[in-house]
Amino acid sequence: MHPDGAAHLTPTTPPLAQRDDTVPDAPGFDPLRLCVNTTVALIACVLGPIALLGFALLAIVGYTKARRGGLMRSKCKLGDTRVVLAYLSVIAVLAAVAIPLWVMLWVRVFGG
Repeated sequence: MHPDGAAHLTPTTPPLAQRDDTVPDAPGFDPLRLCVNTTVALIACVLGPIALLGFALLAIVGYTKARRGGLMRSKCKLGDTRVVLAYLSVIAVLAAVAIPLWVMLWVRVFGG
């Protein structure tokens, strides 16, 4: 264990999100969000509307809990959580409708 209390892979592995002061002009941010966005895009490419439906349902559950907990306005560009929930619901319905079409497309592509 390191002094910061975090478990690491090896004794020489630096703690996460730490900068190497010996490297000149190191960037001042950790581009983790870029990696996360790429992973989400990959999942969406592979699973198509199934992934879209899953992410939309996950977001609906999260926003519903947040709204019940008192959140009226979100940092989302849509603002009002009711509008965000309506948007996510429309996306979920469209994704659910698209799933059979997407499956038929892949069946035709793979000649099944």
